[in-house]
This record gives sequence, structure tokens and C-alpha cells, in this order.
Amino acid sequence: MLCVERVARIGESVILYDASLANHIEEAWFDPASWPGAPRVQGRGVTLFIRCAGEDWVLRHYHRGGQAARISSDAFAWTGEARTRCFREWRLLAQLRAAGLPVPCPVAARYLRRGLLYRADLITRRIPDVMPLSAVLAAGPLPQALWRGVGACIGRFHAAGVFHADLNAHNVQVNDRGEVFLLDFDRGRIMARSGAWRRRNLARLHRSLVKVAATAARGFGAAEWSALLAGYAAAEAGGGSPSPPSV
Repeated sequence: MLCVERVARIGESVILYDASLANHIEEAWFDPASWPGAPRVQGRGVTLFIRCAGEDWVLRHYHRGGQAARISSDAFAWTGEARTRCFREWRLLAQLRAAGLPVPCPVAARYLRRGLLYRADLITRRIPDVMPLSAVLAAGPLPQALWRGVGACIGRFHAAGVFHADLNAHNVQVNDRGEVFLLDFDRGRIMARSGAWRRRNLARLHRSLVKVAATAARGFGAAEWSALLAGYAAAEAGGGSPSPPSV
């Protein structure tokens, strides 16, 4: 189902939402205080798993990283509504969903503007029964078929020119049927399908997997990476794109 895009101004919030999923929207949905018992995951910020409108959703507040976080942990420079982090990610997810790629379904994005700064949040549908690849790997070695599946998933995105700005073992998600999904497309974008960005994307994932495997002391090495690249190459070939770069 295609997203039905609506923008509403409610209180101090400007909210972009999918009218096919929510026939109304509430500012309170974006307030963690509205969900006192919601399970949460602590990362750079806090992600909440909420039950709303009869569905399981994920509420994420945008935080800054690196040196910029020393100035403000969650305030971004205002450069226009269409360029807000939350609206860009919502619209990219909608585009990827329409293309049949395995990403979360966007529900609503909200920003609060204060002069030259804004803060932002995103709500997506929760993908059922998934775990981060990092957690699955920490539990023990993975079959070669799953590594090929991870590579094939990433290959599909690259064949479509999709750049993931933070491709790591935590944002690759796997369910117990071996299906693979990608999360967190903040700062993601559509690129020319050939180019060094593909190699850099894979290199980032490789570094993350090596780091996770070192902590777990098992489960990832040359054979696993070769299986991942084999799945990647097969997906790329199916998409009519160039051969995968080496890492």
C-alpha cells in the first residue's frame, strides 16, 4: 500500500504522517511521557516501542553524534521544512517501501522549530520478531545461508542506488525465518548506482562485524564475509549493476 502523505500543524508541532495508517494524529504520541511503561532501547538516544492505534510502533528521537553533540544533543540547524532530518527519512522510507525494499513502514514524522533550530522525532511500524544482526552473532556462529542473505539484502539496496549512512551490524535486522531488513535511514539518500560509496558502505559494515565478533569472540571471519559478498554479488547482478567492490 502506498503512503498517503499529509502534513498537519498541531500545537507547536508540524507533523508529516501517512493518512492510510492513521486517520488522525496527536502531538502526545511523540512525547515519551505519554508511554510510561513502553519498552525502550538505549543507544545514542532512547527508542521506545509503543502500542498505539491498535499497532506496534517505534518512536525515535533524533540525536546528534560526534563533536556536534557537545554543543547540543538534539537540536539541528533549520534549513527548511523539506530538509528536516525526520521529513527526509520519512519520505525516503516511503519511497523504499514503494520499491519493495525491506524497511520499516513510516507512520509519522514531527519537528518542533525554535528560531534557527529544530528538534525531531520519527514513528515507524515495528517489524515483528526481528533481532539486530549483532545480537544474533553474539549468540553464536551463523549459517552461511544467512550471511548470503545479509549480502543479498544489501545488494538489493545498492542496486537501487540506496545509500545507508550508518550501515552496521545493529541496523541490519534478522528474523527467525532468515529474512533480513535494514533500519535507521537517517541521512540516507539515493545515489548514482556506481561509485565509491558502495565500497565505503560495505567497509563500514565489515568494521562493525569485526568489532562485534571480537566482543563475542566467535562467529565472523573470511569465510563469513565471502558468503556475504557472494550474496551481494548475486543481488547486484540481478539488479543489473556493476560487480561488488572488494573491501
